Formats: sequence, C-alpha cells, structure tokens
Amino acid sequence: MRAFVERAVTFATCPECDGTRLSEGARSSRIAGVNADASAMQITDLAEWVRGLEEPSVAPLLATLQHTLDSFAEIGLGYLSLDRPSGTLSGGEAQRVKMIRQLGSSLSDVTYVFDEPTTGLHPQDIERMNELLLRLRDKGNTVLVVEHEPETISVADHVIDLGPGAGTDGGTICFEGTVAELLTSDTVTGRHIDDRAALKDTVRTPVGVLEIRGATTHNLRDVDVDIPLGVLTVLTGVAGSGKSSLIHGSVSGRHGVVSVDQGPIRGSRRSNPATYTGLLEPIRKAFAKANGVKPALFSANSAGACPACNGVGVIYTDLAMMAGVATTCEECEGKRFEASVLQFHLGGRDISEVLAMSVTEAREFFGAGEARTPAAHAILNRLADLGLGYLSLGQPLTTLSGGERQRLKLATHLGTPSHPPSVYVLDEPTTGLHLADVAQLLCLLDRLVDSGKSVIVIEHHQAVMAHADWIIDLGPGAGHDGGQIVFEGTPSDLVAARSTLTGEHLAAYVGS
Repeated sequence: MRAFVERAVTFATCPECDGTRLSEGARSSRIAGVNADASAMQITDLAEWVRGLEEPSVAPLLATLQHTLDSFAEIGLGYLSLDRPSGTLSGGEAQRVKMIRQLGSSLSDVTYVFDEPTTGLHPQDIERMNELLLRLRDKGNTVLVVEHEPETISVADHVIDLGPGAGTDGGTICFEGTVAELLTSDTVTGRHIDDRAALKDTVRTPVGVLEIRGATTHNLRDVDVDIPLGVLTVLTGVAGSGKSSLIHGSVSGRHGVVSVDQGPIRGSRRSNPATYTGLLEPIRKAFAKANGVKPALFSANSAGACPACNGVGVIYTDLAMMAGVATTCEECEGKRFEASVLQFHLGGRDISEVLAMSVTEAREFFGAGEARTPAAHAILNRLADLGLGYLSLGQPLTTLSGGERQRLKLATHLGTPSHPPSVYVLDEPTTGLHLADVAQLLCLLDRLVDSGKSVIVIEHHQAVMAHADWIIDLGPGAGHDGGQIVFEGTPSDLVAARSTLTGEHLAAYVGS
C-alpha cells in the first residue's frame, strides 16, 4: 500500500497559504509588522522580538510566552522554529521539548522519569541539561534518570546499577549508593565509568576525498568541505550546528553511500530481528531439511501460522472508545505456530524455542553439532559483534530502542556481499550503549575501515572523537549561529588548538 501511494500521490506546499496552514484573515493580522511568519523565526530571534513588545492589555500572556521561549533556549533548543514538524525532531530534541512544559511548573513532590535525556547532546549541552535536572530536584521533586553518560551519572545523589550483563544475564540490582561508592565498586559500570580513550599515536592516511561544495541545507552557510575517504571521520559540533544537514543533505543518497540512522524500521508488529536480517531463511531451510518437509511451515507469516491468531501470538481486541487490548493467544500460547509444526525439531529444539533464543544462545546452537548452519551462524556473529547478543530472535522490532534499530540496520548492510557500500554514515551509534560497549563499537568501526571502507560518524561521544582519524567540527553555535566549519584536522590538532568548544571538552576528556 505504501509503495502504491508513493507512486500515485504527490505532496506539495499549499499555494494558497504557502504552508502556514492559516486562513487569509490570520495571515493578514500583524503585530509590530510581523504576521504569522513569526512561527517560522528561530526561537532565539522570536524571544527577542517578544521581549520588545509592550502591550499592557496582554502583559500576562506575553510574560508566559516569553518564559516558554526562554525555556527553549535554556534547554538548548533555541535553534528550532515553532513551525518545525514534530516528526522531523530527533529523539533527543523531542524529549527536551517535552521537558519544557515541566521547567516552568510550580509543582513539587512530583516524580520525573527521563530516559537518556543526553541523547544527541554535545558535552557543552550536557552541562546545561544537568543544571536543569538539578533544578527540578531542588524544587522538591524526585528525578529518576536512565543514563549512560558519566557526566550525568556524576551529578546524581543516588545511583542504581543493573546487570551484571544484558538480556537474560541481567535484571538484577548490582549496586546502590553514591557516585563515590560506585567508583570503588566492582560492577561493570564502576570499573568503566572512569574509562578514557586515548588519542591515537598515528592516524590513517586518506585514499581520496568526498567533495561537498556550496552546501546550504537548513542553516548551512555555503559550506565547502572535503571528507577524507578510507579513514574514520567524525562530524561533531553543538546540537543544531548543522551536522545532520551537511551529511543527509549532501552525502546520503550518493552512489556507494549507505546512511544508517536510528529511525523506525519499516515493518509490521510481525517483524523481528530474525525476519529483518534474513536469518529466518537459513533457519527455515535447516528445519525443513532435517524433517523432510517444506520450509514454509516454519514461518509464522506463512503455512505454519497458528490459525487462531494468524501467527501474531496475541489476539487484539478493539475497544472502540478505549485503548485496544492484546491478550496471549490461547490456541498457541503465544508461540505463533500451529501445534503440528512444533512437532518438528532441529537439534532437540522446535522453531518457537529457537526464536525465543537470544543471539548469543543461537550463535552457539547454530555453530556446531546437529543444528550447525553456517549461513545462520554468520548473521548471528555480525549481530553479536554489534553488541546485540542479548536480543531474542523473535522479539518484535517495535520494542527496540533507536540505538538497537541502528545497529540492526548496520548488521544487515554488513551482510550484503553483492554491491557492498564503500561509505558508511552512522548517526550517533553510541546512543543507548553502556560505557563498556563503546570500546566494542570502536573495534567494529576499526574493522570496517581496515576492510577498505570509509566510515563517517556523526557523534558527540569523546571516546569516538579521540579514536577518529579526522574530525570536522561545525559551529560555532546552533541554528543561524552555526552552519560553518570551525575546525578540520586530526584529534591531536583539535586538542592542541582548543579553538572550539569541542576542542576544549576533548582536551579535558583526554587529560591534556
């Protein structure tokens, strides 16, 4: 259906209202010479304009509006405009927009839960975020933050560390106490919280360049830059400085370039890591060969599906005016397959038991013995290398985080031997990664580059910056205060110069 719509339907800006969605009457109304175009102004500019208005009849309204606009700037979103579609905001931006409503609240004794509020934030912006979290606490509220960034962990009054591993190896409280006590604990977090990646002694030599000329997407100011090929290049800069605009506007879409972002994966609630990566295909064939039946029986979307729930595993009940309810299918008990299919085994396991395995378990299962399947084992190795060993093969894709979705996409691209991409673009691959997992990610990036690929990473994590061969820093600020290249060179040169905010923070990180 989506493919048909994309062929048959064209979307264009409304010629009548020019995309403002307002009537002629609303567009013709002006205040101090400004009409509805005010919503298209950068929020910092709009705040200045509102600050200059003097109208006693609406003074309380102006004061509230001024406070809200100032909150946007305070939380690091002053570069946005109010007419920006919500769907175009990054995960971190969307979360900070939700926070704005709470900043001006006079409520106390409220519990706030933030899930990785530092997502997409430059180290400079993380300091500001920490101040806001502490301010909410000082109003008499409880602030619970799920976070991996050591800068945010360090300002906590109480730390709860879960583990010791991921998936079935986790789920227990490993530590409770202060940050000082965490540092002396023997948990994975305690051991790695002070980890610091060192600057490279030698960097790789580029084999060519990817030219960008006259880039003007969004806030970019006619940017000319050469991105080196055959090396690990990191694009950084404060939030809103133009990093994504530069890459997605001028690099993504070129021949041989694959952009791996954290956006939702196209697929239904039936989709899971096994179906998305192509892993299910060799598994089905292995089951079929071992039992002398057709492979279609081992797909919950085909002949083997439970007839009661059509292979979904749950029954969805639409309650009209209320939210729908999902109940486990009584016929298959959530296994998604009809009973006759579960009589067939491979290595002593039926297909539902295999799909319930974690990647780590499945890698061992398909690596040797009766169930040995090299094609499946190769895909499972890629998933494990990307730190996804804890995912279960049949876990719905809708339950994955943005970072997990990005790594799953990367695993799929790594497995395309025909027409493999020569340039990989990764947008904040450290999102959702524990400190101990960042080192594993850096090893993977090194392997990609050493295999002859070019890797471009949009990233704020100092460990990735320190590990880069080349850094391109955008800024100096956000919105119309950014959009320029403020530094190009090696991490060592950036630390030595300390000419940008990134340089100052990276120098502090590596202890220079």
